[in-house]
Amino acid sequence: MVEFAIVVPLVLVVLLASVELVSVARLQLELTHAAREGVRQAATDVDPATAVEAARAALPPAVAGDARVSVTRPHRVGAQAEVRVRLPYRFMSGLFGGLAVELNSRAVMRVER
Repeated sequence: MVEFAIVVPLVLVVLLASVELVSVARLQLELTHAAREGVRQAATDVDPATAVEAARAALPPAVAGDARVSVTRPHRVGAQAEVRVRLPYRFMSGLFGGLAVELNSRAVMRVER
């Protein structure tokens, strides 16, 4: 019984840490997808607001409002357009004392028009 009382909390901590890790990895993949969608739009459209809208539309609605999207688009054809998406993330389980990290992603594509 004593061994069970010692092992169960450790197993729960490992389980919660695994769930947090998967959640962060999923969110990082979504940020990468959003940055790619934004830079595709920036490569073909002169208005950076459309690239910001495309990046936000690719994010889940729960985090789209918290994301910071920045667009750098030169007006010269062949130059590189860049979109960065940043999102603050706070671990939910409280295991890490409310540790907050900033997830970010960057995508680059050549300007087509």
